[in-house]
Amino acid sequence: MPVNIMLADDHRLFTTGIRNLLGTDPALRVTHIATNGQELLDLFPVRLPDMVLIDINMPVMNGLEACRLIRDHYPKVKVIIVSGYNDAHLITEAMQAGARGYLLKDCNAEDLFHTIHLVNSGQTSFPFRPHLPVKNFETDNAFLQQFNLTRREKEILQLISRQHTNQQIADHLHLSIYTIETHRKNIMKKLQLKTPAALMKFILTHPCHSVIFGFYCLVLLS
Repeated sequence: MPVNIMLADDHRLFTTGIRNLLGTDPALRVTHIATNGQELLDLFPVRLPDMVLIDINMPVMNGLEACRLIRDHYPKVKVIIVSGYNDAHLITEAMQAGARGYLLKDCNAEDLFHTIHLVNSGQTSFPFRPHLPVKNFETDNAFLQQFNLTRREKEILQLISRQHTNQQIADHLHLSIYTIETHRKNIMKKLQLKTPAALMKFILTHPCHSVIFGFYCLVLLS
């Protein structure tokens, strides 16, 4: 019997492409497509899938929330996260939520099929990410203490230093993009900076001796 798969992603073009691609493998069958986690779960009473391929960033209910509910209520359904975010924190959170695999959206077809069949056989598949030592702004960076940044502002500044966009930071911290924009404005005000370019210059030129800033200085200036 083919593996019955449901797709959940709010980008129709992406799910259509995945459905057509998986249709080339007779061992796989896409039965339904949902645009968010809640819509996906509403389909389960109609026909319980063997596997779900789900994005993280979706309206109404995101992929991690849906993954936790599937783990708790439908433990036999295997979940593979398919995301554009190559973020160690999100990969770890996906594992904790019960996902059996994690794929990046820029993977090739071979990786997609391999991961699906690997997970279907009872194994797990997560990308390897080498551990990079990260400086903790709260306890290790005395330089920033003078600006009286809050814990959240330091966390956001750390993500900015990793070249995350406002939307990526919002998704990472599970906050609205408006909240992130407000925090970013407060950070710039406390640092007495006027433009985003000035913020990046501050990141690159001030504490280059720290691990995280030093890493990006080497990468961006090489």
